[in-house]
Amino acid sequence: MNIGTYLVTQGSRSRGRATEDVVAAAIRGGVDVVQLREKGTSARERYHLGRALREQTRETDVTFLVNDRVDIAAAVEADGVHLGDEDLPIAAARDVLGDEDLPIAAARDVLGDDAVVGRSVSTVEAARHAVQAGADYLGVGAVYATDSKDVREEHAEIGPSTVAAIADAVDVPIVGIGGITAENAPEVIRAGADGVAVVSEITAAEDPESATRELAAAVENTHDH
Repeated sequence: MNIGTYLVTQGSRSRGRATEDVVAAAIRGGVDVVQLREKGTSARERYHLGRALREQTRETDVTFLVNDRVDIAAAVEADGVHLGDEDLPIAAARDVLGDEDLPIAAARDVLGDDAVVGRSVSTVEAARHAVQAGADYLGVGAVYATDSKDVREEHAEIGPSTVAAIADAVDVPIVGIGGITAENAPEVIRAGADGVAVVSEITAAEDPESATRELAAAVENTHDH
């Protein structure tokens, strides 16, 4: 799985354009991963949008993930899911109620062993735990200041130094997220990230295709050097 350039969708930042059109432009620009996010929309809306994005990404061999909602990921046949602190655990767990063990549904139980499962982390300790639980990759951030996601104060602007510490601590790919631009992406890659994830840098751009191409070039050129 190539995670060099990773788009997180959010229609409220798209200048009135349809998310499908933004994604199509990003695909033309060379995006590697598309994650359906769309905070503030209903599950039904995300399901219908997810079906459309699944077709776009399947036709172009772009990895398609769903943020948070394992049920929607399964329903639209996404490649996987990206989980945060409040979502289902990655690996199966068991709880106890009285004398009866009750299985708790977990992401891999629902999506299968071949699914891509990512996890948001902001510390070395959380990164290690996520990998032990079976995460395929980690979203690390918020690297820089961002207003596109609600971030707890202690997880805001963790900086490239924390990216570097997490990269040294785990052996799965990591993608930096939070305030990433084509200008600062090289710093994040040099710190040890395999890729960068963005919302506004592509979605709110005047020309999302060109913005994607510029971001992808910044990532690729930094890896090459």
